[in-house]
Amino acid sequence: MSERLNMPLHFHQDEFSARIAKAQSALDHAKLDAILLFAPESQYWLTGYDTFGFAMFQCMILSADGGIDLLTRAPDLRQAKHTSILAEDRIHIWTEVEGARPAESLAKLLASRGLAGKRIGWETQTAGLTMWNGEMVKEVIPDLIEASDVIRKCRRVKSPAEIEMHRRAATLSDDALDAAIETTQAGAFEGDILSAMQGAVFEGGGDYAGNEFIVGSGEGALLCRYYSGRRHLDTQDQLTLEWSGAYARYHAAMMRTIIIGQPSEKQNQMHEATVAALEACEAAIRPGAPMGDVFTAHAKVFDAHGFNHARLQACGYGMGAVYNPIWVDFPMFYEGNPEIMQAGQVFFLHMILMDSEAGLAMCLGHSVLVTDDGVERLSRSPLDMICL
Repeated sequence: MSERLNMPLHFHQDEFSARIAKAQSALDHAKLDAILLFAPESQYWLTGYDTFGFAMFQCMILSADGGIDLLTRAPDLRQAKHTSILAEDRIHIWTEVEGARPAESLAKLLASRGLAGKRIGWETQTAGLTMWNGEMVKEVIPDLIEASDVIRKCRRVKSPAEIEMHRRAATLSDDALDAAIETTQAGAFEGDILSAMQGAVFEGGGDYAGNEFIVGSGEGALLCRYYSGRRHLDTQDQLTLEWSGAYARYHAAMMRTIIIGQPSEKQNQMHEATVAALEACEAAIRPGAPMGDVFTAHAKVFDAHGFNHARLQACGYGMGAVYNPIWVDFPMFYEGNPEIMQAGQVFFLHMILMDSEAGLAMCLGHSVLVTDDGVERLSRSPLDMICL
């Protein structure tokens, strides 16, 4: 590997060296001689390689000795040279012709590194490996070992440098909320609100988020997915927003339901419940505790407020440097999740109430950092109901 001064890397070489050493230790623990990395998050975390080329066939090989090779398409040759720590002789291009089988090129590359017949893991739980490509790889390299969690677990606890990226992302998320508030009023066009939010992120030096910003008003406020189509806000309306600033691909998601006009008594009650649930979840986050405790705290508050029928089956998930199609960096907060929380993790907590009978939504959320003795909010924005 080489270090070049013109690379747009967000981290120093010693950060990547520490990550590679951490990954090597994980390979040793898993008794693997190498791992085939198809998840773009793994490739980015390990080397800085930044591309949407994972939509095609590409694979990064990490050997137990710390050697890293990338097999990709021709358009990503310069991308890898420009964004990653990989030396040029470690970047390999498979030939794109009719009938090409890049998995065969992968097998040849493994053999050239002395890895043929060795214990090799691979990542399958990723958008970076379609079933079509996975079946092609299995035909050529049949004895691969499932290892999707090996690097994913390495990424969960963030380094100080990564935490700084999350803090920058959180600032951009707050900036986007400020832009939304400035733009939202009766008669406002959803497209203008969305444009203002996304523009605030770009103007602050941020990136596209791992999935679309979610905007929905009226009946659409009860949806927590992006959908095509825009409307103007009524004099009395509700607007649900879910978005994330992204800096160096690191995320810090937020969520709000904004009231246009005067809130009803039911909306006041729903907002009170979301604040109480969010604070209960923050109190339940501590190193050594299972993630299921956080969901339980959320559920108890909503049920006590009479909103069992309106709550969802999860109340948040991990944040990290992630790629499309979603910014979720698993695991999630759901009932009974035994995964133990650790200091240095970053989570998005979302308190979502969707009351279909009343036709009302109330959502509140922000990202937090797990500390040695609890949790730190990364957002500067207050939890007050926003009425415009």
